Amino acid sequence: MNYVVRRGATAIATLFAVASLIFLLLHLVPGDPAEILLSSGGIAPSKESVEALRVNLGLDKPLLEQYITYLGNITTGNLGTSFQDGAPIGDEIVKRLPRTLELILAATFISVLVGMPAGVAAALRRGGVIDGLCSSLASFGLSVPVFVTGTLLILLFSQILRLVPAGGYVGFADNPAQHIVYLLLPAVSIAVGLIPVVFRMVRTSILEFLEKEWVRTARAKGLDEPRVLLLHVVRNSLSPVVTVLGLHMGTLLGGTVLVEYVFNWPGLSGMLVQAVEQRDYPAVQGIVLVICLLFVLINLGVDLLYGMLDPRVRYK
Repeated sequence: MNYVVRRGATAIATLFAVASLIFLLLHLVPGDPAEILLSSGGIAPSKESVEALRVNLGLDKPLLEQYITYLGNITTGNLGTSFQDGAPIGDEIVKRLPRTLELILAATFISVLVGMPAGVAAALRRGGVIDGLCSSLASFGLSVPVFVTGTLLILLFSQILRLVPAGGYVGFADNPAQHIVYLLLPAVSIAVGLIPVVFRMVRTSILEFLEKEWVRTARAKGLDEPRVLLLHVVRNSLSPVVTVLGLHMGTLLGGTVLVEYVFNWPGLSGMLVQAVEQRDYPAVQGIVLVICLLFVLINLGVDLLYGMLDPRVRYK
């Protein structure tokens, strides 16, 4: 119980620090949001109109007062309203967040589907052709930026082969088949960088467990090789893989910006880019805070899972 309380308190303190850092960094960015909003038509606004808009947006108040108001709002779940259209930011995040999560989950599924069998095969054929080929492809996948991967996929499958559209979005309820088609390329673009992580972790874990004494004992008792591999090696090697996947899923929450931009996927990252360009402080604060909240919750879940699997962790 004390372990859970400590981890929960750490998560709350982390969120408080992140929220404060987001607020301070955004207010250090050059540019007046009121002036930027009034200059959208290309005409320099008057000082009176800029000052009036600053008062309307609450930007005329002292920074400390804005900070206290900001913290008070987020504790009640109020992420504020957009400077652009006055719409509640929370409503737009609720609409866009599932699209980003869907993209991440699809990429994770693809990476597990490809990376785990490749890791097992490479470990069982250590030093062979399969191991060398898979390791080389994994190194290549890690070295290629995601926007390069996305551009190459569009060029190959959309422009040359014309198998799938280059980008866009259709709701699953409107057209399930077309929705999956639009989801495929951006998910694969993310998965290309995640597959090597899964592959290397699986390969390393399999090689480690193959050397365990209880695996040798199982073989000595006469168990057939497939049963030894599935029940005693692969099964026990899944724990570190699940942990790494959980941490990388949290990282991907803030790493889908380029993918959503390249494929015109209307997720949370696209909204974040637009909010930064327009100096929409409440929108940027709300989006980054939600991403950090999910990341902290994922890490908290991993810590608690470690505490359940290994009691020694609770006393550290």
